[in-house]
Amino acid sequence: MTMTRRHALLAGATLPLVPAFAPLAHAAADKLGAATPPFRRYSLGSFEVTPLLAGTRVQEDPKAIFAGNVPQEEFEAAARAAFLPTDRAQGFFTPTLVNTGTELILFDTGLSQEGILAALEAAGHSAGEVDLVVITHMHGDHIGGLMEGETPTFANARYLTGQVENDHWSAQQNEGYEGKVRPLLETMSFVAGGDEAAPGITAVEAFGHTPGHMAWRLESDGQALMLTADAANHYAFSLGHPDWEVRFDMDKAAAAATRRALFGQIAEERIPFIGYHMPFPAVGYVETSGDGFRFVPESYQLMLNG
Repeated sequence: MTMTRRHALLAGATLPLVPAFAPLAHAAADKLGAATPPFRRYSLGSFEVTPLLAGTRVQEDPKAIFAGNVPQEEFEAAARAAFLPTDRAQGFFTPTLVNTGTELILFDTGLSQEGILAALEAAGHSAGEVDLVVITHMHGDHIGGLMEGETPTFANARYLTGQVENDHWSAQQNEGYEGKVRPLLETMSFVAGGDEAAPGITAVEAFGHTPGHMAWRLESDGQALMLTADAANHYAFSLGHPDWEVRFDMDKAAAAATRRALFGQIAEERIPFIGYHMPFPAVGYVETSGDGFRFVPESYQLMLNG
């Protein structure tokens, strides 16, 4: 019998229904869990700038941390506007590695030796390669990776911090300073605002969060970026509302004035910044918005520099 198109269609109609693309039998892939890559690398002129995620932490009661002087309703409205929960926040701890071409400079060290070493390794570096460690201020989440017991993490490095900051903490009975910083004083230098850590890397006084808190300005081949450390502790609450009191700011009025001045300058210059506690990779821009600032995360702008 000759098979016509009509016979073929009728024959096909009698076949059992099978999915056109039946899945192959194999074991289901394991769920690996949410993860954030622990580094990003950018070009800034001839500098290579690498934010390192040295740890994260869930923070309970963000209103008490970031908005101590405002009514609950005002805080909740700001959280809703930013699509954020009101009962928890996510904390990020982001040291920054700067390769100038002649030196490898690490700004802050995270919560622990374990965290900073893991981030450095992921980024393709080791502690022994670090030439200079710059401490923006001496809170525990910035000096935590300097030492493990009596052993320095960065055996080949020199150290640098602000003179005002060191003068304050050296006069206190502070466990973190005594255990992490004092053992390194023989190889530590001290700076004031306007001093350089290296050519193109300049200290900027940003007092308030701590007595001698420093930001750092990076400039290379006409490009600039600011390391703002803890001048703002939250991208929506602290930048959007610079006068909101942050629990960890030691001089709250001075910290608010610093936020307005420092981020006002960054907004005016339209330069990027890296904020230690901004959502990783912690790189972005700010623009003035109402009585504060709006955080604009970096997308591909710095990719075009490379």
